[in-house]
Amino acid sequence: MTYELTDENRQVQELVRRIARERIAQRANEIDATGEYPQDVFDLLREVGLFTLPFSEEYGGSGSVLSSCLAIEELGRVCYNSAYLLLVQWLPFSAILGGGTEDQKQRYLPGLASGELRGAFSVTEPQSGSDVAGIRTRAQKCDGGYKLSGAKIWCTNASVADFILVAAKVGDTGGTGAINLFIVEKGTPGFVVGKKEEKMGGRGIPSCSLFFDDVLVPEENRLGPEGKGFKIVMEAFNKSRPLIGARALGLAQGAMDHAIDFVEGRAAFGQKVSDFQGIRWMIADMAIDIEATRHLVYRAASMSDAGITGRELATTAAMSKCFATDTAMRVAENAVQLFGAAGISAEYPINRYFRDAKVLQIVEGTNQIQRNIIAKNVIDHRR
Repeated sequence: MTYELTDENRQVQELVRRIARERIAQRANEIDATGEYPQDVFDLLREVGLFTLPFSEEYGGSGSVLSSCLAIEELGRVCYNSAYLLLVQWLPFSAILGGGTEDQKQRYLPGLASGELRGAFSVTEPQSGSDVAGIRTRAQKCDGGYKLSGAKIWCTNASVADFILVAAKVGDTGGTGAINLFIVEKGTPGFVVGKKEEKMGGRGIPSCSLFFDDVLVPEENRLGPEGKGFKIVMEAFNKSRPLIGARALGLAQGAMDHAIDFVEGRAAFGQKVSDFQGIRWMIADMAIDIEATRHLVYRAASMSDAGITGRELATTAAMSKCFATDTAMRVAENAVQLFGAAGISAEYPINRYFRDAKVLQIVEGTNQIQRNIIAKNVIDHRR
């Protein structure tokens, strides 16, 4: 599958690049240092209509995952947390669009597109981590709907979300159960959002534990047919992984930008640091990896836009997430090396690029899980 940026794609790219440089870059260090939720950035993204990008025209968007990746890339180039604001809004969107009823779509999608509503997506539990099938949170059928019991961890955006998509197993505590997603709204009795975690990276977007004590969820808040939620979760992840890749792509590009500026402004042994061959080779390797990442991420996004699903999308999406985030870590690590002692100081922004890059190798399915997906699909396809 091939792709080519359209005029509309380029307009999005240029708009977000300008906003990122002129209005967001100056806030990036402060957001990271304080760990405070960047409401002003959220308001700015809402003002310029960026939340609508992956939504169909029906909801005021362009229906383009590729444009969405371009926006995240440009924001991630200067501020990881600002790019995250888009991503956490779009994962619930993908799930509701793919598995929701018409009533659910009308209730939640317009608000997500406009920024009037904020959502979150919760799967991870203390004992299961990347093992989605191993979750223990239960949804017991009762009069009027389901009662949810259990706990989740690392739910990003939880403390500011108006609703959270929660994965739970339907059935008795002792049974294996089938997974479903449930829309749990803020303020529902028995539903408690725990304290904000102190994180190494992504510090401006809160991640919290969730607790469910016989939380009554009406049947109309179940996403998809009973017992069919696992496929919805997996497809939502498939569609989001190019966006994770775009966030890593932007971070890698930004880390290289900072490294080049630094070595261009330094001198040693009678010449500019950027003129040493060893330094130039390091920069060249960064550029090679970033360009390869860019093509893989854009291709995965274009496949999603073309309506490709299932194993084909899952494989390329996993490749894009895995390769992009490994690239971001490698580039950020080498950028810190180029900064020398200054690279480990909080005074320089490269410090946060390094910390944020490590987070990307873990979230939305660790890179080990991505390799499992890729290997399974590649090997099974030959049988």
